[in-house]
Amino acid sequence: MLITTDGKLRVTIPSQLCHVTLGQMIALQEKPQLNDIEAISILSGIPTDDLYNVKNIDDFQVFGDAVLSLSHQIKHLYNSEVIPKEVTFTLDEDNKKSRQKKIKALQNLSVEPVGAFMAVRDIIADEINTHIKQYGDEDWKDNFNPSLNACCHVLAHYFFCRATDKKYNEYEAEEFCNEIKKCG
Repeated sequence: MLITTDGKLRVTIPSQLCHVTLGQMIALQEKPQLNDIEAISILSGIPTDDLYNVKNIDDFQVFGDAVLSLSHQIKHLYNSEVIPKEVTFTLDEDNKKSRQKKIKALQNLSVEPVGAFMAVRDIIADEINTHIKQYGDEDWKDNFNPSLNACCHVLAHYFFCRATDKKYNEYEAEEFCNEIKKCG
């Protein structure tokens, strides 16, 4: 509980990476010069303006260990090649209650719809072209780390049909990124 100029503010952030959503990870990655307050805002879901109204800067020290631990967990995960055996989606159904759907992760993505394969091919090509522009034609492979945003789009195209039980539709698959971002 932090004291602000307006009263009390309850702030909680995850301490384990499994409680951080892909959307939060993308937000953290997309802001290269992230300060502590911005990171706490992303992880807690509390607007930065509300956090900037905390009366004592020392109150934020309580989050230091959790943020440091998360950064180590992210680094370890990013260097890992482990693929989860299944993914659980919490799907909102036309403003009705949510339902959870567990889907086994495929090892062979070539069995997915051709439309998904073609869309993903374009996403990956765009990501490679961005890296070539940044690092040059010769060194791009040494520095290639696709953005989490591009990974989110790839996952959306591959999981769309299996998660929604719908036929493949490129536009709906792109919108499915919002569901992918909710995954932890």
